[in-house]
Amino acid sequence: MRRILSIFVALSALFLTLLVPIGSAGATPSYCGLTWGSLDKSDPDHSTATLTNVRTGRQDCYDRMVVDLAGPVAGYRAGYVDQVYMDASGAPVSLRGSAFLQVVIFAPAYDNSGNLTYNPGNRNELTNVGGYDTFRQLAWAGTFEGQTTIGLGVRARLPFRVLTLDGPGSGSRIVIDVAHRW
Repeated sequence: MRRILSIFVALSALFLTLLVPIGSAGATPSYCGLTWGSLDKSDPDHSTATLTNVRTGRQDCYDRMVVDLAGPVAGYRAGYVDQVYMDASGAPVSLRGSAFLQVVIFAPAYDNSGNLTYNPGNRNELTNVGGYDTFRQLAWAGTFEGQTTIGLGVRARLPFRVLTLDGPGSGSRIVIDVAHRW
C-alpha cells in the first residue's frame, strides 16, 4: 500500500508540474510588460546643469513627464508623499489627484547670475494634462539652493520609473513615467 501511495504522489507531482507553466510561480504581475514599483527612486548626483523646460506626453501604457536640462544630467529624488511643499517657504502645493509624486531635480532653474532658466507661464499648470490617463496636474514647487521641485498629481498611487537620458546635443533629460494601472 505504501508503494502505491508513493507512486500516486510522484505521478500527481509530475502531472501538476506539467500543468503549471515554467516561470509562473512567483512571477511579478505586470501591465504592458512593465515591472516597476511605487517605492521612492533617487540618484544623489548633483550637476552644474540648469533646468530649462518641463513637458509631458501620453504613451500607450503610461504618462510621461520630461525635465530638460542644459548640460549633463543631474540627480533626482522622486516618491509618493501625502503633501508636496514649496521649496524654501514650506507652503503646501495644491494638486489634483488621489496621489502625489514629489519630484526633486538636483539642478536649479536659474544660472550663476540668478537669472531664471525656466520660468513657467502658469506655476499651477506646467503643462496641459487634460485627457491623460494617469496625470492630473503638474505644479511648480520652486527652485532653491541648487534644486528644483515639481508636484505631480496622479489618479492613484501607481507604479513609476525614472530614467536619465543624454541629449539632445549637450543637454540631458530626466524622465518620469507613471503607469496607467498596476
